[in-house]
Amino acid sequence: MSRALLRPVAGALATLGLLAASMSLHAAELRLRVLETSDIHMNLLNYDYYQDKESQEFGLAKTVTLIHRARAEATNSLLFDNGDLLQGNPLGDVVARVKPLKAGDVHPAYKILNLLNVDAANLGNHEFNYGLPFLRQAIAGANFPYLNANVMEADGRRHAFTPSTMLEREMRDEAGKVHTLKIGVVGVTPPQILEWDRQNLAGRVQVRDMVDAATEQVTSLRRHGADLVVVIAHTGIDKTELPKLSENMAAQLARVKGVDVLLLGHAHTEFPGPTFAGYPGVDLKKGQLFGTPAVMPGRWGDHLGIVDLTLAQSGGKWKVADSQASLRPIFDRAARKPLVDADPMPAAVIATEHQATLNYVRSQVAIADAPIQSYFAQVLDGAAVRLVAQAQLAYALKAVQGTALEKLPMLSAAAPFKSGGRQGWTQYTDIPAGPVAIKHVADLYVYPNTIKVLKLSGAQVRDWLEMSAGQFRRIDPNGPAQQMVVDTSYPSFNFDMMLGQGNGLRYQLDLTQPARFNIDGKQVSDSHRVVDLSWQGRPLDDKTDFLVVTNNYRAFGGGHFPALGADKIAVDAPDETREALAHFLAAQPSLSAAVAQSSWAIRPVKDVSLQFLSGSGAIAHLKDTPQVKLVKDNGDGSALFELAP
Repeated sequence: MSRALLRPVAGALATLGLLAASMSLHAAELRLRVLETSDIHMNLLNYDYYQDKESQEFGLAKTVTLIHRARAEATNSLLFDNGDLLQGNPLGDVVARVKPLKAGDVHPAYKILNLLNVDAANLGNHEFNYGLPFLRQAIAGANFPYLNANVMEADGRRHAFTPSTMLEREMRDEAGKVHTLKIGVVGVTPPQILEWDRQNLAGRVQVRDMVDAATEQVTSLRRHGADLVVVIAHTGIDKTELPKLSENMAAQLARVKGVDVLLLGHAHTEFPGPTFAGYPGVDLKKGQLFGTPAVMPGRWGDHLGIVDLTLAQSGGKWKVADSQASLRPIFDRAARKPLVDADPMPAAVIATEHQATLNYVRSQVAIADAPIQSYFAQVLDGAAVRLVAQAQLAYALKAVQGTALEKLPMLSAAAPFKSGGRQGWTQYTDIPAGPVAIKHVADLYVYPNTIKVLKLSGAQVRDWLEMSAGQFRRIDPNGPAQQMVVDTSYPSFNFDMMLGQGNGLRYQLDLTQPARFNIDGKQVSDSHRVVDLSWQGRPLDDKTDFLVVTNNYRAFGGGHFPALGADKIAVDAPDETREALAHFLAAQPSLSAAVAQSSWAIRPVKDVSLQFLSGSGAIAHLKDTPQVKLVKDNGDGSALFELAP
């Protein structure tokens, strides 16, 4: 054949070859949607057991609607849960403590998650709150792998749980061709569980650094042929580089070689979102952390986390060619309206447990002769927190009767747990005058903590209060006439107030001074915000020994308070704070009389209005709170207030 004839043939073959190559490339592109829930905290339904009514702002039942929609839009999808699922509201307590699971029973959380066909789940720190036996019994009912790579058996050599799993899933590429993908999945949780749940875990497990544990598992999964690796990390994003065994290690985990997707939680915040603008390594537009696709879906089911991946096949291997992380909310906070209806499935499958919880929370324990609310608990010594502190004190005084500890002066420390902010502007204790039920007790104290009594010097008590005073912003007496007083980045559950036996403790907070300690408990100044600290009318002696009643979280080092730890525990009580609180409330002829006297106050600053945000529900309580004035109702569920001079 002549060269002239060969040219068109060769051209046609070349064109066909390019077309085939183009088709091959197109066929090898695959889109995968990764979905995440996290920090549900037993809010399986959109029901607020504390207020005893439906909620539009949270609940897995609403997230389920988003899950179905997101799956319907995608050819391929995976669904993961990132822990803190089993504890957090009265439904969780009923299943774990009030009417415990029987052998062979399926936990209500898994009745729902099993029907959702969850692909794998991770253990959060709150999974350990009810102890290891309950945890193992509960997760045995899950029809999907439960993962944790950094909690080890007591010998430190064996994993206490399945560290990782290799999922094999058939997925369809953009040309319709089916491929079998191997997806490696790893789970990690904060090492601080050994502090926070020491009574459940000490001597039973050891905990490794999250990054070290994840790195080992990712390397192994890659070696065994994983096409894609997902790390489910119950941890948040910190702005600074942190040492090993730290709590919020997302930035370090994002840089582990071989990680394709990072699913986050624990911090109850939303990523991608404006909170993280300017953080190192953050790309808010793509939803990436140091180049790794990442997502964190808030808390209580208020968002669904989505990571959309485009996978390309090259040399027989899949690579992430593009990604986009995003969040889908169940509620429009600005417009104050729901965006989805609840899916009926969760309510149907856990109807029995839900009704048992309603029966439990509605049982009466006391009568309140005045409203009890926590709207102002971060700036005033109010009844909601004082009731808890008084209940702890009453319990501990009985516990030390007849012992050598009986002669020591006793204090009690408690913090506001429901204080709006990132929890939402409806999340405050707001108990009307009248019958007080179990739901109100759980509202006053939301965690299944147990009571502990520490033996400390006066100097250590002073430092405890100084650490708590880190909740506040520094006020410039020569600065603007209006200044915000609360540092909203400081967790309210670390703002401990104290009261004393016989109301003998008094102190003020001078916020013109810098904080003495930073959030990690390291001394950063020689200043003192805690002033006029007195015991029984005299300046508190730094050398006097005190007993301080608190909870197991704080006693074992939670919150990084100076000097606190297991070695300071003088009474290791087994009883829950809520149980002591219920007994205390039932024994009081007048709840308002029980909390009539205050022990602390913020010292006024001349010519400066000290302002703070709270839920707009607080406006109804202003008539009973002359120490506070309304500045503005913001119309979004929050309001701006100021302390009266």
